[in-house]
Amino acid sequence: MTRRVFAGAAFSGLAAARPPKLKTGDIPMRTFGRTGVKLTVVGQAGGRFPLLPNKEEGRAIVRRAVELGVNYFDNAHGYWNGLSEEVYGEVLPQFRKQVFLTTKSAQRTRQGAEQELHLSLKRLRTDYLDLWQIHAVGEKEEVARIFGPGGAMEAFEAAKKAGKCRFIGFTGHRDPYVHLEMLQAYDKYDSILMPLHAADPGYLSFEKLVLPVAVDRGLGIQGMKNFANAKLLQTLSVKDCLSYVLSLPLHCTAIGCTTIGQLEDDVRVAQQFKSLAGEQMGALRERAAKIKGPQLEDWKRNV
Repeated sequence: MTRRVFAGAAFSGLAAARPPKLKTGDIPMRTFGRTGVKLTVVGQAGGRFPLLPNKEEGRAIVRRAVELGVNYFDNAHGYWNGLSEEVYGEVLPQFRKQVFLTTKSAQRTRQGAEQELHLSLKRLRTDYLDLWQIHAVGEKEEVARIFGPGGAMEAFEAAKKAGKCRFIGFTGHRDPYVHLEMLQAYDKYDSILMPLHAADPGYLSFEKLVLPVAVDRGLGIQGMKNFANAKLLQTLSVKDCLSYVLSLPLHCTAIGCTTIGQLEDDVRVAQQFKSLAGEQMGALRERAAKIKGPQLEDWKRNV
């Protein structure tokens, strides 16, 4: 399933209605945990770029995101076999001081992670990252490898010390209990990234289990899978989905836009965002619960 691709889809309750006028640079910002950095609450993610026919479409989306005032750009070494990082590297260097650039490594050894960092920096055409993250930790066995002798954490600590990244963190979407294991293993993360959406509380919930711990630790908290890979749009609107996520105690959320229309819809929602009351949040969770579970969240462990 894919998101609707025309501009204004989030606001199309009336077929003939025009979407609200888009204001440039009027996106709410939040301080990214104890880092002190202010980020736009919505950011562009490179994870969906493999769905694009060519890099030029990706470059157009990134340029438009910058024009609109988005300053949070998420990526990973493995996205589109490296082309997603190349797209960022072809657009963002001239805006380097005004954007918060992130990427990730899925390697679990120091050597492997360092090799990926070197190539990521080359592709992104920068000499440092704002945030480098251990990517997609999904099994407890991986935690032992990351923190064992010669494990990836050695590369992350060395990179931060050398100024190749300002901050370090980790990501994952398979199992909230693995996130908790990662948090127990280390107390010097700057950030965390996890799936957060209205159906998550109904099945292996990151919102219930991990989010409170991340808040208590003062981490920079990032959301992802806001629309459950578009499957939530069977039940909720784009505005419902984003309003729910932005009403949680996170700082920014990564959105994998594949059209300028999607990007502009998301920015409109963010510009008009008003935090939902508990009753409103509960109503959205109730609606999403009708399709909750492993078939909806097929990236999570099936228990």
